[in-house]
Amino acid sequence: MAGQRKRKRRQEAERQRAAARTAPDKGRWTVVLETGDESALQAELGRLREAFVDESMLRIDTLCGRLTHPTAYRLSRFVPGPGTGD
Repeated sequence: MAGQRKRKRRQEAERQRAAARTAPDKGRWTVVLETGDESALQAELGRLREAFVDESMLRIDTLCGRLTHPTAYRLSRFVPGPGTGD
């Protein structure tokens, strides 16, 4: 496919920049919401979008369930530490 190598290189560079912004010495992840209801997760994401929160600083973890433990969703937000200038 034409341009695929360039696109992959650009995506990798963006991943590296994001990893540098959310490095452990730059701050910490705090849990905003933990729920088993996917619609509650979507509603919270909608509220955060309306508040113009930077979506690159949000993380969604899907904790896969089994018969004894249902699937859970955890929404976390990166909070910069003191003195990081962010």
